[in-house]
Amino acid sequence: MLLLFLDGVGLGVASCEHNPFSRAEMPALADLLGRDWFLRSRGPIFAQRASLVPTDACLGVQGRPQSATGQATLMTGLNVARAVGQHYGPFPNHQITTMLTDRNLLMEARSAGQAIAFLNPYPTQFFQAVQSGRRAYSAIQVAVLAAGLGLRTHDDLVAGRAVSPDFTAEAWRSRLRSPETPLLTPEVAGRHLAKMAQGYNLTVFDHWPSDLIGHSQDLAAAVALLERLDMVVGGLLGAWDADEGLLVITSDHGNLEDLSTRHHTCNPVPTILVGRDHQRFATGIRSLMDIAPVVLRFLSDGS
Repeated sequence: MLLLFLDGVGLGVASCEHNPFSRAEMPALADLLGRDWFLRSRGPIFAQRASLVPTDACLGVQGRPQSATGQATLMTGLNVARAVGQHYGPFPNHQITTMLTDRNLLMEARSAGQAIAFLNPYPTQFFQAVQSGRRAYSAIQVAVLAAGLGLRTHDDLVAGRAVSPDFTAEAWRSRLRSPETPLLTPEVAGRHLAKMAQGYNLTVFDHWPSDLIGHSQDLAAAVALLERLDMVVGGLLGAWDADEGLLVITSDHGNLEDLSTRHHTCNPVPTILVGRDHQRFATGIRSLMDIAPVVLRFLSDGS
């Protein structure tokens, strides 16, 4: 299984002015799910090769969903927002961190003997900022560390053991001034994700630039990001063993689909499943709380 997490992506309304999905050319996902798959009005989609389930990120708690509680719910299967009494973020507080370190799907899968990988690399500056207290770990990073996986580094990226959050690694060269970092085309990055996932029972990848661009309200940048993402998905699907594996794409809250606001939205998020028994697993998903149980059930079925 490959769990591809897209930060801040919801299902919105048709709008060429505010919804970049309405402008972006995304042939791979359109071929997979049909035209206008990204609209919340479409409801669940059950196609031959894939399913899409609009997934509740509000969880019965007032206010706009936030990253810490949303990601922690994805990782634990618990209604973390209700447990802490609010949507909270971007980084987990002590209570959320405790919930993640007590139990999360990565810990459960590893204790069951599953081979797990988290493919995101982090630069030296990130680790220095955490050690100095200038930044905190995200909920996903807390879950990864609690499972004893560790975080991959720049050396892993250069050696081909990790995938850049922007897929191509252009940001490592332009912003982090790392000329030795190999550049990938989006299609090659997708194939690389698929190839790396073949070596594990469960692989997790966190694509967070989608949330940053949503907050920036930059329509052109959002369209470019979505078109790059679609090329990645095209490369991934071309190398994916749909008869054996299950690809799950999901998010923690809406944002990118409505650039009329710089804030998160209350829209449902898309959960897309591609591969073995995708319809059967899709029928068990209603909210973010259902993602972890589906992941663990798939791994158990395949063991």
